[in-house]
Amino acid sequence: MKKTISGIRGIFGDDLNLKDVLEFCNNFSSLIKSKKCVIGRDTRPSGSMLKDVASAALMKNGIDVFNLETVPTPVVFREARKYGAGIVISSSHNPLEWNGMKFIVEGRGINEQELPQIINHQDILKLKIGNETDISTSYIEDAKKMIGKIEGNPEIILDIGGGAAKGFAPELLREIGCNVKIINENLSECTRGPDPTSDNLSDLIGSNNKNDIGFAFDLDGDRLVVVRNGKKQAPDVTLGLGVAKSLELGYKNFVLSIDTSISVEKFIKEKGGTVERSKVGEANVIDMMLKNNAQAGGEGSSGGFILPEFNYCREGILTSGLIASMLGTAEFDEVLNYMESYYQIRDKTKVNSEFHERVMEEVKSKFSKDYSDTILLDGIKGIIDEDSWVLIRKSNTEDIIRVSAESNNEEKCKKIVKDTVELVNQCYEKIR
Repeated sequence: MKKTISGIRGIFGDDLNLKDVLEFCNNFSSLIKSKKCVIGRDTRPSGSMLKDVASAALMKNGIDVFNLETVPTPVVFREARKYGAGIVISSSHNPLEWNGMKFIVEGRGINEQELPQIINHQDILKLKIGNETDISTSYIEDAKKMIGKIEGNPEIILDIGGGAAKGFAPELLREIGCNVKIINENLSECTRGPDPTSDNLSDLIGSNNKNDIGFAFDLDGDRLVVVRNGKKQAPDVTLGLGVAKSLELGYKNFVLSIDTSISVEKFIKEKGGTVERSKVGEANVIDMMLKNNAQAGGEGSSGGFILPEFNYCREGILTSGLIASMLGTAEFDEVLNYMESYYQIRDKTKVNSEFHERVMEEVKSKFSKDYSDTILLDGIKGIIDEDSWVLIRKSNTEDIIRVSAESNNEEKCKKIVKDTVELVNQCYEKIR
């Protein structure tokens, strides 16, 4: 089981059971000041069981539950602004046998200070039993107002991935003026995995040549991958296109995770914007956004564009509409060409977690000799030149150390990753 600010996740019936759902939702009740909580789930087979148990735990503690049933994660975040709290029953892009819960307070995910209150047992004073109400959402109408009407009826193909984007992404895109074709609509007939960032998306790529653009979603609809001219784009391109649209809308202050492409930062600065870097992770990006009153930003590795005015989460559904509104413009081609001129590689190497700290210290001592600028915000980031960098981070949940790199030269990027993985392995061998 993984217990982080990104949510609690595990293999259902193995290391995540219904008694765990009861315990964590009981504890979460202590954070719900409004005594109201919205709840929604993705399309996983175990979702309805977890949702019912989560609702029961909340109502037992006097919390009124507002049930959205099967909806994308961004919809729950949007509605949680109105009610004060929310729970998403999902484990995002993990395999189908996984499930979990993401907790929302005042429209944002929980932070590091709130996580212990959910993990550690709370005795809740029971005053009354809460009620459960089925509700609908104005999400599509709200998103439509933000995006506006699109001219030219662009052709769009959507790979729903059998997830909760069904009923939301197609409807939104049609409402704003797109012609939409759908593949992999239902989970039982889906031909790909839950995570579009790691899947090769062969069905979408094969269908894309005759369409203006293709979009693929994960199971809970917060991740978005773009396919253009029969080619799957890097997650950073999704973020970059969202950023470009927000610049067009007049937003200037951005937060990007430390592993986001330098191309996104350069594009923002060339257009007169400012950039702050945060630790990796959606919750860390949002935390810095709140502290700095940032207007937009996101996380490149997950293709997660975040627009705080609309939602404090990765916004796959809204972003698809924002990107669609740029189709056919010179700006769209400019952004795509700009982002595609950089190459990102995200790799990993096996290192037993008990050695993580010592390996990272050893690597840091080597880095200080080889790189003039070393950033220690999150892991170790070495700046090679203005177009190239490498980042080494330990995993909090696996026996691996991650190595990410970028350059405007593909061969150079490959060599940076190869050399850095070798360095990590050498340090590991030395310490063992």
